[in-house]
Amino acid sequence: MLNDKQKVFVDILKKEYPDAVEVRRGDLNTIHKKHKLPFPYWLVNDDKYKAGKGMFKVPVDGSVDTTVVDEPKSETKSEAAYIVSSLTGNIVPKKDSVFVSFGNYPDIKSIMKSRMFYPIFITGLSGNGKTMGVTQAAAENKRELIRVNITIETDEDDLLGGYRLKDGQTVWQNGPVIEAMERGAVLLLDEIDLASNKIMCLQPILEGSGIFVKKINKFVKPAPGFNVVATANTKGQGSDDGKFIGTNVLNEAFLERFPITFEQKYPSVKIEEKILNKTLEKTGKKDSKFCNKLVTWADVIRKTYFDGGVDEIISTRRLVHIVQAYSIFKDKMKSIEVCTNRFDADTKNSFVELYTKVDAGATAESIAEDQRKADVADQIKEDSDSESDDEADADAI
Repeated sequence: MLNDKQKVFVDILKKEYPDAVEVRRGDLNTIHKKHKLPFPYWLVNDDKYKAGKGMFKVPVDGSVDTTVVDEPKSETKSEAAYIVSSLTGNIVPKKDSVFVSFGNYPDIKSIMKSRMFYPIFITGLSGNGKTMGVTQAAAENKRELIRVNITIETDEDDLLGGYRLKDGQTVWQNGPVIEAMERGAVLLLDEIDLASNKIMCLQPILEGSGIFVKKINKFVKPAPGFNVVATANTKGQGSDDGKFIGTNVLNEAFLERFPITFEQKYPSVKIEEKILNKTLEKTGKKDSKFCNKLVTWADVIRKTYFDGGVDEIISTRRLVHIVQAYSIFKDKMKSIEVCTNRFDADTKNSFVELYTKVDAGATAESIAEDQRKADVADQIKEDSDSESDDEADADAI
């Protein structure tokens, strides 16, 4: 039989969800917070009420004889600590109307669809759609996803959970990793190469066998469907060119636990143009010529970058920022300028000047040829200056 406190909770539950036979843990948490009632651990910890992963049967008054489990009142960790979920409701990402499939996306989607535990490491330059690809694969497969942005400060407490003060009591708050494991969700570790050696607490989790959380003396096994995806700008070997300051060398044993690594590249010209057109259309505007010129401009810069001619690059994300700025300011050059102001003055000016050539009708091939000729001329001038300096030194001797 339900006691008075339990009946009060059930009565409110039925008023909030009158037609529900089953409810989610998030629904219970909503009532707990909204009506300031004790969380119904007596319900979620009783197998009689479990209806599936994160789902519970709505109790019927007088129909179940269950042991009352009140919230602990002592303030010591051993007695007062109870487990609190940090997430409520639906955490399946929303589909983005601008997203266009390219590169490794079909493979990532297939892995998520399989619901196998198969950790994925995705590496690539900034702004090329690594994170969006993962979130959209989850959205398309209707998979719950929990994203954790990793920094040098990220530690076991941030990932697995820790003790927190709640309503005057010390409680254990599940971290995102434990939440993902128990829900059978996809865990996205974003920018994992920024992590310190404290990330090694995830070692057993990457083996798929669960983890013993020593602070609460509990072994957590992953629910079916749980998987780990990590994104990074490097392959976990650090950044020799200093391009990605703050990235670290990750433990080899840790990296070895990712069975597959995808190298994410920027989308092709055709795909990137489609992304920009869809982004602009989302704002109610159209300008396919501008999108085409932007993509041509970015393509030339990237080729020059990979040839060692420039130190900066225009990412797909940067192009999206430009068309969004264009939808606001309605001025092409202003949009390009404000979105390239993040670069140093020389780089910004050269990028803007290059765009004016593209907008004037120059092709990517002709611009690249002009750049090659300019590089050759610069090299000849440097050689000539060097010879003059050598002759001057000889005369001085």
